[in-house]
Amino acid sequence: MFKRIQQLFGVKEETKPITIVSGLPRSGTSMMMKILEAGGLPPLTDSIRTADTDNPKGYYEFERVKQLPKGDSAWLLEAQGKAVKVIAIFLSHLPTDYNYRIIFMCRAMPEILASQREMIIRRGEDPDKVSDEEMSQLYEKHLDHVNAWLDQQSHIQRIDVHYNLLLQNPRSELARINQFLGNTLNLEKMVEIVDPSLYRQRRQS
Repeated sequence: MFKRIQQLFGVKEETKPITIVSGLPRSGTSMMMKILEAGGLPPLTDSIRTADTDNPKGYYEFERVKQLPKGDSAWLLEAQGKAVKVIAIFLSHLPTDYNYRIIFMCRAMPEILASQREMIIRRGEDPDKVSDEEMSQLYEKHLDHVNAWLDQQSHIQRIDVHYNLLLQNPRSELARINQFLGNTLNLEKMVEIVDPSLYRQRRQS
């Protein structure tokens, strides 16, 4: 009844921000989704892609995200007040109808490439189809494009989170993320999720 009255008198319903977890593949986005869920921010996921050796804690994906380039964005209405994983390549397809808070996961490029190589091998595919050097260049160029686009979006708030620092000093990094989200989450529960044993592609110094 109240919503109908709002529509009749042209009163817009208050929208809740959508929390987007983004970054390159293998940058820690699934871990961040689990951390946010533990802290009290519900995830938008369909559980189609289940946990495996590469992501033993689960992928936290929502398949319809992949349809953003085709104009399928109606599901964002359901994403309000929740967290959803949207890898970097799809960010520029997000409509401007909503306010987004983006947690952008960063990770040392050699670790991303090593993690991706292991995943490709486990799938029985050729890990040398594209060289690490070429893939690194493609990823860096892609990040430049994404960063330039994000800088122009007034409806988007963003925080960068370095995967490496998060595992080394989880409480400090998660407190920073919680502050970005309005200090509404349970920090202690978030800290409990960080599992250093999953840091399997540690960069050599």
